[in-house]
Amino acid sequence: MSTPPLASGPQGPDALRPLLDTVLDALREGTEARGGPLPAGGPEAVARRLREAVGDVLPEQGTQNALHTLVRALAEGSADPAHPLCAAHLHCPPLAVATAADLAASALNPSLDSWDQAPAASELEALVTRALASEVDAADALVTTGGTESNQLALLLAREAHNGAHGGLRLVHGANAHHSLPRAAWLLGLPDPVVVPAPAGTMDPAALCEALTELHGPLIVAATAGTTDAGLIDPLPQIADLCATHGARLHIDAAYGGGLLFSDHHRHKLDGLHRADTVTLDLHKLGWQPVAAGLLTLRDEHDLAALQHRADYLNADDDTEAGLPDLLGRSLRTTRRPDILKIAVTLKTLGRQGLGALVDQVCARAEEFADLITAHPGFELYDRPTISTVLFRPTEATDDAVAAVRRTLLHQGRAVLGRATLDGRRWLKATLLNPHTRPDDLATLLKLVEGHTPR
Repeated sequence: MSTPPLASGPQGPDALRPLLDTVLDALREGTEARGGPLPAGGPEAVARRLREAVGDVLPEQGTQNALHTLVRALAEGSADPAHPLCAAHLHCPPLAVATAADLAASALNPSLDSWDQAPAASELEALVTRALASEVDAADALVTTGGTESNQLALLLAREAHNGAHGGLRLVHGANAHHSLPRAAWLLGLPDPVVVPAPAGTMDPAALCEALTELHGPLIVAATAGTTDAGLIDPLPQIADLCATHGARLHIDAAYGGGLLFSDHHRHKLDGLHRADTVTLDLHKLGWQPVAAGLLTLRDEHDLAALQHRADYLNADDDTEAGLPDLLGRSLRTTRRPDILKIAVTLKTLGRQGLGALVDQVCARAEEFADLITAHPGFELYDRPTISTVLFRPTEATDDAVAAVRRTLLHQGRAVLGRATLDGRRWLKATLLNPHTRPDDLATLLKLVEGHTPR
């Protein structure tokens, strides 16, 4: 048996070219076979079809058509975020140019744990992270796998900034905060967080003021710019004022809303973001990147000292003194792929105006969908959208009926909608992140819900 070709090196491009044709054909065939936003039949049917396609996972002898077979099966069994009726989650359709850049990153396979494994990639990461950090008046930014890792790092850096106050630093967050924040506090051994009410879906400043007045010791307040349920933004300027008054550190989870920075029309919704000590950003949401593309910005670059770590084979002291960049102190991970390449290519290709236009488009679609719901006597709108999330429900439907219509559409492969519970009621959630979605698609989505709601 001949040695399989490699993806990089002088022969890499020639080896990849026919394989790319195979992948693209399989993607097209799988998408056509699926015929909708997700596979029909529910979990059992999807699992059965995939098992049949895969067969023996580790056969004694390999098969030549494995690439086509498995890519086709995965495409047929996938939920497609590029389909206009796939609108449940903060799961964007990636841009073609970003995906192409990600292929190059995979082929070259740099690892950002030492300079000699990633000479150019390490410099590209430094350039791009500092440029994005400057968008929120921060000094630097770390590349992460997404909001969960960014939020965890934010709490870790806050703890260490308070001289490793393992049992002392207290997290204060709104009832609307992402689940990764209290989980990070648990993981880091911090005291149970203080949860501030969010009666209108955003953190109540008066309740925050009361909590900060009563609490003692080092505190970190976590605000949210783009809640998972409704895309709401906490009153950031007021929260920043309260943190300044009470000497609390401020972290803002802008994993969703951070993309508004690119839009001249919507950027004002993030007023106060620049006052945070740390900010979570996710460009695999309102940035149209393949997963993963997360960032954590830091206002004080000295916070990075907490991540400094020595491993002689990666960042020996004499190498660092001789001028080789130390990459190990920029993440808790060791091996890291160059996720920055796809981000850099996207920023350079589209520019601020191009990205801002995409943000404006999906926000406009959300407004149009809200208008359709408001005009329809059979539906109730939760509230006007703040970003691109719209919550709605069939008028007079029970919570069980709302849940049932969502599952029915999933099982049939007709539409992918999310769910949220606010004001004590269950809502259907449409998160519009596809800039190619059109008003007719929105009308179709509403008609599907109407036609499948139990009466």
